[in-house]
Amino acid sequence: MSKVALNNESKIYVAGHGGMVGSAIVRCLKSRGFSNLVMRTHAELDLCNQAAVNTFFAQERPDAVVLAAAKVGGIYANNIYPAEFIFQNLLVECNVVHAAHMNDCQHLLFLGSSCIYPKLAEQPMTESALLTGTLESTNEPYAVAKIAGIKLCESYNRQYGRNYRSVMPTNLYGENDNFHPENSHVIPAMMRRFHEAKLNGDSEVIVWGTGTPMREFLYVDDMASASAHVLLLGDDVYRANTDAMLSHINVGTGVDCTIRELAETMQRVVGFSGRLVFDPTKPDGTPRKLMDVSRLRKLGWQYSTDLETGLRKTYEWFLENVEGLRQV
Repeated sequence: MSKVALNNESKIYVAGHGGMVGSAIVRCLKSRGFSNLVMRTHAELDLCNQAAVNTFFAQERPDAVVLAAAKVGGIYANNIYPAEFIFQNLLVECNVVHAAHMNDCQHLLFLGSSCIYPKLAEQPMTESALLTGTLESTNEPYAVAKIAGIKLCESYNRQYGRNYRSVMPTNLYGENDNFHPENSHVIPAMMRRFHEAKLNGDSEVIVWGTGTPMREFLYVDDMASASAHVLLLGDDVYRANTDAMLSHINVGTGVDCTIRELAETMQRVVGFSGRLVFDPTKPDGTPRKLMDVSRLRKLGWQYSTDLETGLRKTYEWFLENVEGLRQV
């Protein structure tokens, strides 16, 4: 098995390069001098098709893989499409990780989600909270798929000596996010709602839930920076802060806010002058989700973009692309 460390000449396959996180990781790797990047659109390579994935890996034989491809969505989408969320994510993970191993790809970074932790996990959530309690019901199928991805990587590491690492991001937002009015996460959905309310001259914006849940948000370019950092860490530093049975690493800011505070910040960023109305008949989801990021800090990385700055950058991008988004 190849044990060669990654360098600027290494061939890195970024799965999901067209998505918010994948595109940010591509930008980050290019800025660090990595030019031998392999990318395929969904039309070119269906990651749910095992035969196609096997053929791709046999032909390209990448030195490393960043597995950022996934079926994702907010509370509404997870409630309506639970079968697709668990089935498609399991297929992608199994196909890519196994094909990487079979073609002697030693390095892989799997991107998970903070929803892997129990609904009532002690806050802030440490990596050791995994599998210690009941998951949040609204996104349990997706969470189970992501947990399976972590264990898949750990199993190939234990049995075959692979260097497959996992990062668990908190709630992400930024350029290339999904701004669908129903299937998006809280920040893009809220941004679009506030923006359209401003254009329409509405007197109020209705926000789902009570506004009291606590959430942590990370700007996607910070997530890309953390992903590259973990992928490129030397084995000695990485293994000193992880072990075979607890290999995943939390990625976040370590700072959270209420949904009400998020809405007030969004209102300020977008420039909506009406009032906020909270709808308590809509689900709140998990009461609080804050990541313990002490392990990542020990590995030498911490975030650099605060929430309001990140929202302003995201809104600038949104305004440049809003005409296309109106057709979504």
